[in-house]
This record gives sequence, C-alpha cells and structure tokens, in this order.
Amino acid sequence: MAIFIFFIVHWYTSLFFQSIFHHRYAAHGMFTMSRFWERVFFIGCFITQGSSYISAYAYGIMHRLHHAHTDTEEDPHSPDHSANLFTMWKDTRDNYFEIYKGRAVVEDKFKKDLPEWETFDKVAHNWTMRIFWLLVYATFYFFFATAWWMWLFLPLQFFMGSMQGAAVNWWAHRFGYVNFRMKNTSKNILPVDLIFWGESFHNNHHQHPGRPNNAHHWWEVDMGYLAMKFMHSVGVIQLKAAVAPGR
Repeated sequence: MAIFIFFIVHWYTSLFFQSIFHHRYAAHGMFTMSRFWERVFFIGCFITQGSSYISAYAYGIMHRLHHAHTDTEEDPHSPDHSANLFTMWKDTRDNYFEIYKGRAVVEDKFKKDLPEWETFDKVAHNWTMRIFWLLVYATFYFFFATAWWMWLFLPLQFFMGSMQGAAVNWWAHRFGYVNFRMKNTSKNILPVDLIFWGESFHNNHHQHPGRPNNAHHWWEVDMGYLAMKFMHSVGVIQLKAAVAPGR
C-alpha cells in the first residue's frame, strides 16, 4: 500500500508542477506571479519531478516551437515524425537538450518572458542529482516494498516527468476525439480527465492555446484550471485579465 500511495502522490504532484509551472506559466504565460512564488515553484518542480526535473526555460521554448510548427518536421515532438512512442520520447529528449545547452538555433520571439534561474538549474539539472533521486526512491522501495513486482514501478518513477509528457504528446496526436477541426492531429484523450490534470484535452488546448481552461464541454473538467483559480483567489498567482476566472 505504501508503494502505491507513493507512486500516486508522485504522479499527481509532478504533473501539477509540470502542467501549471512549465506548461501554463512558462510556455503560455497564462498568469503572473511574484519572484518569490516563482522561486517556490522552481523548488517545487525539483522536489516533485526529482530525477526527471527539467528547465522551465528550455521547456517553454520547446513547447512554443511545438505550437508554432505542430506536426511539421520542425515540431520538436510529433508522432508524425517518430516511428513509435519510444523514438518520439528520444527525439523529444534530444531536442530538449539541444535547446537547454544552447546549441539549437531559436528565434528570439520564442524566448520572451520565460522564467529562468540559472544558478538553481546548475544544481538541480545534472546526472549527479538524478542519481541522488534514484537512490531516494530506491531507499523508499527497500523499506516499504512488500513484493518483488512492486519494484517494477521504480523505473517509472525515475522517468516520471518525461513519461507523462511523452504519454500526452503521443496519445493526444494519435487517439481520442476532436472538438475542433484544425490543420493538425491534436485530439482529446479522455472525455473526463482525472489522470493528466486537464492536459489530455489537447485538441481544445491547440484551438485556444492561451486559455487557462482546457475544458470545452460541461463534462470536461480541467483540474489544472481549478487549481489556478484557487491560487488566484488566495493571491499566489494572478490570472491575466484576458484569461481571468470564468473565461
């Protein structure tokens, strides 16, 4: 039971920070926050993503490129140009590191208003720290795993963040339903999304990339949007006027 709870908590907390901070804040600028809270979110990403921690700055650029070049050869992660989920995962990783290490040629318009904390990333974003987190996870499993098969979840936890990103970006361009007909393959994976914090409403998001609520129909509930509304109400973030609660 402890391993199951650990996995579920890790899944939702990691996804929360990736969805809210990396995706909706860094890439799309759906809200603003103070420098203090931005640093809190950086640290939250590090703690929850652990071994799969990524730079909000590099991710923001990569995701903006995805929207600008969806399903073309310039798309950094499109199923249309990868043989399967695992090759797309690798292609995404390679493109991400090209951006992170400054080797990719990126237009200035994709670099505007991105959160960046270089000093922190130097500490958090390296293989030494990834191995540290793997040891933390393995130690937990050592004390709480009660059957051999529970250890099969350990690799999933090590690659948690990248696995979540790959799952959404592969499935949401392969399988699902469409609310909006567009010149790309984006789809909504789940009619009721209790798994991906509302990120599975990918077709809705491509139609309205700047809108904080990914839901469109009454049965589509975007947990990420509900979280942002709450944080807005208590003053942690400020949803922009054009996308304020209720829009």
